[in-house]
Amino acid sequence: MTAAGRPPARPAPASVPEPDPTADQATKDAMSNATTVSPAHSASTASTLITNIASLVTNDPSLGDNSPLGLVRDAAVAIEGDRVVWTGDQSKAPATDNRVDAGGRAVLPGFVDSHSHLVFAGDRTQEFNARMSGRPYSAGGIRTTVAATRAASDEELEANVTRYLEEALRQGTTTFETKSGYGLTAHHESRALRIAAAHTDEVTYLGAHIVAPEFTEDPAGYVALVTGEMLDACAPYARWIDVFCEKGAFDGDQARAILTAGKAKGLHPRVHANQLSYGPGVQLAVELDAASADHCTHLTDADVDALANSRTVATLLPGAEFSTRAEWPDARRLIDAGATVALSTDCNPGSSFTSSVPFCVALAVRDMGMTPDEAVWSATAGGAAALRRTDIGRVTPGAYADLTLLDAPSHVHLAYRPGVPLVTGVWRRGVKVP
Repeated sequence: MTAAGRPPARPAPASVPEPDPTADQATKDAMSNATTVSPAHSASTASTLITNIASLVTNDPSLGDNSPLGLVRDAAVAIEGDRVVWTGDQSKAPATDNRVDAGGRAVLPGFVDSHSHLVFAGDRTQEFNARMSGRPYSAGGIRTTVAATRAASDEELEANVTRYLEEALRQGTTTFETKSGYGLTAHHESRALRIAAAHTDEVTYLGAHIVAPEFTEDPAGYVALVTGEMLDACAPYARWIDVFCEKGAFDGDQARAILTAGKAKGLHPRVHANQLSYGPGVQLAVELDAASADHCTHLTDADVDALANSRTVATLLPGAEFSTRAEWPDARRLIDAGATVALSTDCNPGSSFTSSVPFCVALAVRDMGMTPDEAVWSATAGGAAALRRTDIGRVTPGAYADLTLLDAPSHVHLAYRPGVPLVTGVWRRGVKVP
């Protein structure tokens, strides 16, 4: 940290590849607004070559079979430093001294978990047990985690974040976004974001998770805090601002005021939208050019059309429906309309206590109408689009060398063999995870 308590300035990004003229509009928009990557080095200088890949998911149609996944059979991937520098048929691979044999397994991009809540203390086992016995979920349970998080030390919160990140990494997640939202005071929210920022650039200010208990009788006063003193304390640590736009949390006018204030501070919007009921969240997300509208369970035709005709990604979080026995989002409806869809875990202690993207892929295929190809794309390139990045979520020259090796010949096994720990190797930024 600097003496002023702000995070150190991040280096200016280099250039990104130009969008593919054949790509769909959502992909072009995501590329044009991406966090940028360095130009690829020559493949001849590759320091690592992964060979004998039965099926490689590149997420670039031009590199593979012209499908959205850009599948390459009998493939190899060359890595130099933290970047991919070459992909293709292994018979044409560049020479290198360091070769890794994938053993006829599948390789795909590291998963991009674009929605999580990892800075918290305690758990809500009793609440979950009661809900599974018939009690419906409501936003009020968040207050339990707020009390535990406020009472926890910095060291306890840091240890929790580290634990869940290591858990996710073992399951193939190489990029994650995470939020505040369990402090609800200027001090506790900025503390949460400071801790999160030590682990990821994708940090989201969610002071507007619910109205803080101290402001139950004065929600307008809490909105003033979220858009004033709390925002000032939190903005230095965050890239994004989010709001839970839902009955029992914040209405459309309150959410607009909060997101607009965040934009004025340089934070870009995300929205918890239409999770528990129909509401204004999706339309507000599109209006404000939010990177994502997350949950999207209860959608009107107008909501679907708005998403399909915008660059706001519909991020679906099947772990929440699994853990609350709620209605599943209709991914098929969104995809058929032309919306860009991401899959994420929503890892949090109340409504979706899972860090497993493979589990969410299996749920999306089984219960949300997605094909295995669509689910894998949404958990990789879709998550990257929800973060407006093209340097992750794909295995293409210039992208980060974030790779997941499956103990299976195809990515389809993620849905075909649900619950089986198929991830047998992970590279993050070109380094093999122990």
